[in-house]
Amino acid sequence: MKRLSEIGTGTVARILSFENNDLFLKLMEMGCVPGELVKVEQVAPLGDPISITVAGYNLSLRLNEADNIFVEELGAA
Repeated sequence: MKRLSEIGTGTVARILSFENNDLFLKLMEMGCVPGELVKVEQVAPLGDPISITVAGYNLSLRLNEADNIFVEELGAA
């Protein structure tokens, strides 16, 4: 189990759980629900934010938000 912020560009992962309950509702409203597949599309030059594909659309997350999402790494797509 890793944090989404630790996953490299081009990697697909499955969302397992969330660490911070304060962000839980916000992330779920954006399509980040447990069991959903995410792919890291881009990482900004300074590392923050990251761009992911989730539920069929692109989403930008700050590293502190991505750090609260636990994922299972599935490999490169």
